[in-house]
Amino acid sequence: MAAVAAVYPQLRALGAEVWGISTDSVYAHKVFKEISPSARQVQFPLLSDRNHLISRAYRVLDEKAGAAFRATVIVDPDGMIVAKLIYPREVGRNTHEIVRLIQGLQFSRQTGLGVPANWVPGMSGIQRQTEDIGRI
Repeated sequence: MAAVAAVYPQLRALGAEVWGISTDSVYAHKVFKEISPSARQVQFPLLSDRNHLISRAYRVLDEKAGAAFRATVIVDPDGMIVAKLIYPREVGRNTHEIVRLIQGLQFSRQTGLGVPANWVPGMSGIQRQTEDIGRI
């Protein structure tokens, strides 16, 4: 969560809401924020999913471990899941890619253009040729 805290101002500038959700208790969250210097930087809400309802709903619960996988779920303004990234336990998030993904989704929504591979803000998008679907 500390890595996300580092890009939190960028995410807020994009209009994104950020929640940290874990299967830990609210008490564990409190202690974590009190003793961890990096956790003190977390400015977004930490939610406890002790009953696993959220983790199951987003299909990120490791049933064997009884804990959620490290995941990022992006929900658009219409309430639709538009991206879900699940990370192996041994690999941390690429928070800059999360920012770029949100920027690309917003760019596409605003312009109607597709976002090509390796797109970054400032690059052009691509026209979607729906009449060519299945022909090429």
